[in-house]
Amino acid sequence: MISRYFARMKSKSIRPSRKPASKIIWSVIGAFIGIYVMSIFSNSFSAKDGFFLLGSFGASAVLIYGAPEVPFSQPRNLIGGHVISAFISVFLVKNFSNMLSLELLCAFSVALSVLAMHLTLTIHPPGGATALIYVIGSDKIQSLGWLYPLTPIALGTAMMLSIALLVNNMSSNSKRHYPMYWY
Repeated sequence: MISRYFARMKSKSIRPSRKPASKIIWSVIGAFIGIYVMSIFSNSFSAKDGFFLLGSFGASAVLIYGAPEVPFSQPRNLIGGHVISAFISVFLVKNFSNMLSLELLCAFSVALSVLAMHLTLTIHPPGGATALIYVIGSDKIQSLGWLYPLTPIALGTAMMLSIALLVNNMSSNSKRHYPMYWY
């Protein structure tokens, strides 16, 4: 039984080859512009705390600019995954922070976000980070309450989506387009 368990960890395939240079360049350009615009927008609110510059948006940039063809990167997943996860974390903190430890709130926020993203077909891995950011966030982040899913989350993902639409469709490569589907 143990050997079968460890046998499952053996490679089943070979790693994919490096992407063509043109794809890498477009990915870098998209990530740079996306995060740069988010930084400028964030600084216009507060240069001190990077209000719109969340770590989960960096992870989203890798997906929507580096792998725009995968399901996790599609607009439905990008926006839905972040926003649903944000609502779940706000709900948990507002209703259970007096009853549950921080560790349990963290675990529930990510686990319930995964469940909700599965059920709504909006799996976007950075959504788990969005949930966690609110639960472990400063008083300033948590003071946003029900605004957190709307701003910075929904507004931030809409900005990133707009830039992804612009940059990912600038390539002359007919196979590089975004999105693959909207809904």
